Amino acid sequence: MAEQSPLQPDPSMVGGVSKAPFVLPPGPLRIFTRRADRFDILASTSKLAPYLNFLGALTRAQASLVATLPALPPPDAAQIERARAAAMPPIDRASLATAPDLATTFDRLFEAAATIEMPAAAAQALSTTRQAEPGMLRAMTANVLADAIPRDSLAPHLFVAAGIQVHAARCAAALDPSTLVPIAVGVCPACGGPPGVSVVVGFSGAEGARYAVCSCCSTSWNEVRVKCIACGSTQGIGYRDTSEPGTTATVKAEVCDHCHSWIKILYQNQNPSLDPVADDVASLGLDMLMRGTDYRAAGSNPFMLGY
Repeated sequence: MAEQSPLQPDPSMVGGVSKAPFVLPPGPLRIFTRRADRFDILASTSKLAPYLNFLGALTRAQASLVATLPALPPPDAAQIERARAAAMPPIDRASLATAPDLATTFDRLFEAAATIEMPAAAAQALSTTRQAEPGMLRAMTANVLADAIPRDSLAPHLFVAAGIQVHAARCAAALDPSTLVPIAVGVCPACGGPPGVSVVVGFSGAEGARYAVCSCCSTSWNEVRVKCIACGSTQGIGYRDTSEPGTTATVKAEVCDHCHSWIKILYQNQNPSLDPVADDVASLGLDMLMRGTDYRAAGSNPFMLGY
């Protein structure tokens, strides 16, 4: 039963954590392997099992790709310093669309994806993507990076987004987190991407801290616990969930009465197995609940396209 209470403070908020690290850099192999395992677990008990199984296989292909791709060139130190001085992300999202390493990533990921069991429509979308001319593939890449994916070609863009996730995570993993600085509320300090969700963590040194997780490069960055990561307001923040009475939800919708946006917040401090992407997809019921409200979705997840 959905919680429909008025806006109220987060009942589990325990105060700020002053010494929590600002950035948690991605470990691409670990992230994709763990995510694939989580998709498998979620699929075993979900009505979304066919889709979750497909995404689990695709994510496992991402992990295998990370383990076999050649090393990226080291980050340009001068570019990083310029970005730091200007409070800008060092990874230029616009330039990713034409990066030679991304083209290699696409080729290998699409080849691996062709072996995955999937519905006929998805297989056709993959075929379309693999046969796309370079200009069309660059345009699709630009659409994903700009979060402007046409609704009439969602499926082909999903495969492109999966390739971008791999490449961007590898780029972000090569950065020294100490060189990254805050950009703006809800903006990834590594690549400038939007958050998919935020998570409340429970590991030593950051117990109870909240991190936004980039939907593009998987970098996590510390944000104030009770604050809208769409507009920065600390007023009018509330929470909705789909839990049954007497139970505690570990995935909630954080809503903002100032800008009327919402984004999911995952409580890894209560369930460490939660994954920012897999559990976002698996909690589709929460999206359905929020669709019936006046709040607009602020989170970005290419695997949730069309929902």
